[in-house]
Amino acid sequence: MELTWNLVLFYAFAAVLVVAALGVIAVKNSVHAALLLVLCFFTTAALWLLMQAEFLAIALVLVYVGAVMVLFLFVVMMLDIDTEPMREGFTRYLPVGVGIAVVMLVEMIGLIGVKSIATVAPADPAGASNTAWLGNALFTRFLLPFETAAVILTVAVIAAIMLTLRKRTNTKYENPAWQVSVQARDRVRIVKMESATKGVPAP
Repeated sequence: MELTWNLVLFYAFAAVLVVAALGVIAVKNSVHAALLLVLCFFTTAALWLLMQAEFLAIALVLVYVGAVMVLFLFVVMMLDIDTEPMREGFTRYLPVGVGIAVVMLVEMIGLIGVKSIATVAPADPAGASNTAWLGNALFTRFLLPFETAAVILTVAVIAAIMLTLRKRTNTKYENPAWQVSVQARDRVRIVKMESATKGVPAP
């Protein structure tokens, strides 16, 4: 088997992906696990680029690495019940972040160094890009499944909103509109009482 540069990069990225995936479930720190998951997504995107799946690679980086993982990190750091690590600041996670950034940089340099990926057959025999072929296929041959999936996702979003907004009888919540519109007479009651001197019985 001929050992090409593409094959070397594939095995290297696959090894990084496996190690990072094991780290996600092995490390004890949740922030470190989230950072390793970012590395998993980025390495998967690099593998898809090797296979000429540019759209999937870009979508993975933009959607998951750029949006979903930021939300994960935000939630994990906000819900950390251990207050001591929160006071230590971001420097506690700096070494892991720098290490992951270096690995991602090496992967990018390796992808840039690929001279040709002609060994992988393109999806479109005419030679069109993967993004153009995917868009053409989605809106022509697979239009009905694509629209059906969109409707299902829309229904799921609406259902999630309705479940969130449902009223619960056993929970306490604040209504800002009711607090602003409240009147003083609704909160304060003036009671008139006869004065009495201490030790002297009232007449």
